[in-house]
Amino acid sequence: MRNSHLKPEDVALSISLLDPSFRNLITHLGPPPRRRRVPVSLRFATLTSAVTSQLLSTKAAATIHARVITACEGLITPTSVVTAGPETLRSVGLSWNKALTITNLAERTLEGRLRFERHGRMSDADVASELVDVRGVGPWTAQIYLMSTLARPDIWPIGDLGVRHGWTLIHGDKELISPARLLAEGENFPGVRSSVAWYCWQAVNIQRGER
Repeated sequence: MRNSHLKPEDVALSISLLDPSFRNLITHLGPPPRRRRVPVSLRFATLTSAVTSQLLSTKAAATIHARVITACEGLITPTSVVTAGPETLRSVGLSWNKALTITNLAERTLEGRLRFERHGRMSDADVASELVDVRGVGPWTAQIYLMSTLARPDIWPIGDLGVRHGWTLIHGDKELISPARLLAEGENFPGVRSSVAWYCWQAVNIQRGER
């Protein structure tokens, strides 16, 4: 089920009706942001940003990603990544595995095995399958790409600690929800799970005083 045609305020209403625990948060934050696809020319860069962000805080990821941009002469493209090489990427703060992953992504793109212009016409599952075929790209990275770059409305990153934490806060639970239980809970939000995840992240930001 796709609800990309829904207005943000309709998405917020749908979530509040499906789970009243979200109502106070939705009243405080308002509707989720409108989702828009990133242009094809920038999709490689956003994917490398998702790889950089793996297992890092937002602040640390932003710092390292800025250094990667500098190492790539101000613009992250497949060509600039290959030119820089994994050793240079490693020197600016990426782990060796992440440097190799980003280089592999660049090489596949230049070889035509990874074609970002096709992703808009592919299903969520097919895009994810293509990405996780690359060493170092797991389900979380593929899901973040689908949500943030392709603006897919029904992605449910059950392995994301922030989503799990936020869900737990919203529902006043004492123990952190497990991925398995979160997967089951997500079945109650067909078509709008990307926005549910967004609200979960915002709940964590509010707790930290960042909103």
